Amino acid sequence: MTNFMIETRNLTKKYKGTSAVNALNLSIPQGEIYGFLGPNGAGKTTTIRMLLGLIKPDSGLVRMFDQDLKKDRISILRRVGSLVEYPSYYGHLNAIENLETIRSILNVDKIRIDEVLHTVGLTKDAKRPVKGYSLGMKQRLGIASALLGSPELLILDEPTNGLDPSGILEIRELIKQMPKQQGITVLVSSHLLSEVEQMASSVGIINEGKMIFQDSMPNLQRQAGSEIHISLSQPEAAMIIAREQGCFPRLHQDQLIFKGIDNGQIARLVAALVDARHSIYRVEERRKSLEQLFMTMTANANSAERSIVEAPRGAGLRKEVAQ
Repeated sequence: MTNFMIETRNLTKKYKGTSAVNALNLSIPQGEIYGFLGPNGAGKTTTIRMLLGLIKPDSGLVRMFDQDLKKDRISILRRVGSLVEYPSYYGHLNAIENLETIRSILNVDKIRIDEVLHTVGLTKDAKRPVKGYSLGMKQRLGIASALLGSPELLILDEPTNGLDPSGILEIRELIKQMPKQQGITVLVSSHLLSEVEQMASSVGIINEGKMIFQDSMPNLQRQAGSEIHISLSQPEAAMIIAREQGCFPRLHQDQLIFKGIDNGQIARLVAALVDARHSIYRVEERRKSLEQLFMTMTANANSAERSIVEAPRGAGLRKEVAQ
């Protein structure tokens, strides 16, 4: 049985009658890195603020650590660390002094400052004024602040936003080690699927406040699917042979393109084509990138929403299918 660190049920938040988050059901397993994906303005930050008790939902339920956030807010949030948008700090103070201001509020042991600075790789720069830090170092200091209270759950909102490739790599590797080395479950939001793909074990995709996909990262990758492209001589004649072999390709620019074909079928087909004196120039697998899949999912979700809005009265069946 899966233990969930976070579960939401029909979580909803509206602003001036418009839904920023619409009946959202999150399920975040314990001990994983959960990638919370969506275009800018999809409702990610609003969701995170509700999870942290910073804003109240209009309706719905939030459960964390199998407790109701509405009833047990203080005890829950003591077990959570967070970095929402950009970290706050005092530029004229060094890292140790900045962390001390937070440590005194949390009332944790002073040794935690050294521990979290080591975790985020800032020990050597701990006594430098923070105003001289790079953006990536400031983000790492923000994560150090979130780790001071030894949280079981870490919530990070767009932690790589605005960073250069080197800074992105630093933050990514830091996040990846959290479940393995410290047993921390991580919720990380982003609008970059390619970035989340490299660190998340499960993923939820939100668009216009609605969840449009939620599953493991391998299952998302399988949804991308693949095609086999065979470049060869006399493609029209080759199509006849392919159909005789039980394969039904489409023809595009002198290539036969197959979906749902396994390795055994490919081997038998190529052998048959060679026996028929076709010249095989290239056999390659092409997989749709996850970025393309992400764009397709969000575009399809938008189209479905428009079809519901534009459906004439009495078109209840169409509405149900679209949903």
